[in-house]
Amino acid sequence: MNNKAFQRVYTHLDAVTKATVTVRAQGASNDELAMVGDRLAQVVKIEGDKVTLQVFSGTEGLATNVEVAFTGHVPGLKVGEDLAGRFFDAYGRPIDGGAEAEGEWREIGGPSVNPLKRKQPSQLIPTGIAGIDLNNTLVSGQKIPFFADPDQPYNEVMCMVALRAKVDKIILGGMGLTNDDYLYFKKSFENAGALDKIICFVNTTEDPAVERLLVPDMALTAAEYFAVDKNEKVLVLLTDMTLYADALSIVSNRMDQIPSKDSMPGSLYSDLAKIYEKAAELPSGGSITILAVTTLSGGDITHAVPDNTGYITEGQLFLRNDSDVNKVIVDPFRSLSRLKQLVIGKQTREDHPQVMNAAVRLYADAANARTKLENGFELSDYDERALAFAKDYSANILAIDINIDTTEMLDRIWRMFAKYFTPTEVAIKQELMDKYWPQSK
Repeated sequence: MNNKAFQRVYTHLDAVTKATVTVRAQGASNDELAMVGDRLAQVVKIEGDKVTLQVFSGTEGLATNVEVAFTGHVPGLKVGEDLAGRFFDAYGRPIDGGAEAEGEWREIGGPSVNPLKRKQPSQLIPTGIAGIDLNNTLVSGQKIPFFADPDQPYNEVMCMVALRAKVDKIILGGMGLTNDDYLYFKKSFENAGALDKIICFVNTTEDPAVERLLVPDMALTAAEYFAVDKNEKVLVLLTDMTLYADALSIVSNRMDQIPSKDSMPGSLYSDLAKIYEKAAELPSGGSITILAVTTLSGGDITHAVPDNTGYITEGQLFLRNDSDVNKVIVDPFRSLSRLKQLVIGKQTREDHPQVMNAAVRLYADAANARTKLENGFELSDYDERALAFAKDYSANILAIDINIDTTEMLDRIWRMFAKYFTPTEVAIKQELMDKYWPQSK
């Protein structure tokens, strides 16, 4: 850490907005931290000797002669084994009552791993959630978000994935968490006896919204230490990236920047990409996999945040309420994992690709039958069976509360095929039919 500039102190503000102050100063650098009185701030703009600082907790009550002291360093985190099992705030300070973590100080928000030092993602990450493992299989080094309405239990799903995923470290970046959500994560990790491999960086609703901007970089700096330096498999959970984007919007609007689509800053794509592009599979065996949450407003997938996210990530997991079974499911039509073909049928059983495709096709036939029913048309015997299959498939495969391994998942679907359809209707390769079709329904 470089403290050479710590003595640069100024006592006259040129301008004050709701979120920023401007001071004339020499030698300031982009992203440098400073103290404005007793409030932490960060350099966000430099024009000649005019330096604009974003005050994290807001500027209300600041006098124009407040003391501004530049620290000479950008935000950073001490990385080391001390991080494991700990809960920190957006600045990397302990919030679990423990001592400060010791380790090597590293700047946060640095560049992502050189593409030449990456390899193609190739390792399956089973989650135990059949709706993910069947149709949208996760691969180490992948970046993929959950798209969900704000009232859906996406944090519970993230927690389930964290506790079931076979990885070395799980790093949670919580942005705008309610105290209930924070305590839910904390108690779930403690009760599962998994604290030794979990690290959390948390910004709650009671903390300043702008502090959310530090959380992903803190989480990913820790992830890079364990993946790059220690060759460990790391799963990073980020929730909620829409609240992160809202914080970006707050800062840009208060700095009088011209907003882009949906009041978001014009830099939204690059702001999101610099986070998601940290995902990587490394030749050394380490990996960073990013699973994030993007909440939707009224299910609007065209909003700037999910729209930009879709261009950056390798698919999405779409949660929706299925009224037929009264459960939240992973929607097979609107979900996508662009890397699943790298592992299904290779690290899972040989019949996985064909079973996945057949099940989705039959589920689509049920959707067509439902449309016929809603429009007053008479249903065929096949339509009735397809609807019954879809209900069973939703309740016992796609629902987020289903926790089974991939072998049981595939066996269960074969039993559903045999219960509702003939082998000809299922239309899977004969050699797989001969091997896996149940002998009795």
